[in-house]
Amino acid sequence: MRSLVDELDADDARGPFELGGMHDSVGQEAEAAVQYERALALGLDEERTAQLTIQYASTLRNLGRAEEAVALLQQMAPHPSVGPAREAFLALALLSADRGAEAVRVALEALVPHLPRYQRSVAGYVAELG
Repeated sequence: MRSLVDELDADDARGPFELGGMHDSVGQEAEAAVQYERALALGLDEERTAQLTIQYASTLRNLGRAEEAVALLQQMAPHPSVGPAREAFLALALLSADRGAEAVRVALEALVPHLPRYQRSVAGYVAELG
């Protein structure tokens, strides 16, 4: 991966984005976070920004920075390239931040549109969660 990244211009955000993913995939979250932050500073297209946001939030949660992950995901604009992954990772971050009821609400809200039955019932229970 480093060889491929070396072929890019130094200010091409795709390089640190891909290096961040590489570090994530081998469990080097601290190194991944540095690369993700650099990619954000350099700027990515919308699709890669959406993917980076999910990956970076997951990394933050794994580093014990769950509240930062929650904030990042709550600010994220929806993008078709990640679908409901935002909600899945937000639920995980909320759970890690000891905000379990919110985590369940987010996960169920994402699930409701896909239920072949009981949408109204589940939506009602979600409303009860606040």
